[in-house]
Amino acid sequence: MNVSNHYCHFFEEDEFNETDRPGFRRRVITGENLQLCFWRIKGGATGSYLHKHDDNEQLGIIVRGSLDFRIFDGDETDNSSKREVLSANQAYLAAPGVWHGDSIFVGDDEYDECWILDVFSPPRDDLVGG
Repeated sequence: MNVSNHYCHFFEEDEFNETDRPGFRRRVITGENLQLCFWRIKGGATGSYLHKHDDNEQLGIIVRGSLDFRIFDGDETDNSSKREVLSANQAYLAAPGVWHGDSIFVGDDEYDECWILDVFSPPRDDLVGG
């Protein structure tokens, strides 16, 4: 992102980058202390796995479609996870070290996509640049 222009046309199709997971596209905007990752995920796409971010807090907001995923209350091995289904306008919070993922992405009626806005603090180095 050109930091000299703090306004961006957020939905520009050509600003979304393909990832190594089929059906996953993203747009990443990184600031000094936080990062926004806008995911556009094809309904039914696979490739989500259980993971955690030891150094990053993650706030996810479902914009379109729905997300059926697991999030743990404690250690991954304590069987404290449950499946949660979040629809548009719902959010989740994964504190540092909290296991989450194993997701099923349900596309919306218009685009057959699940849109998720993930905010990370501090920014993740592996997402810088897109």
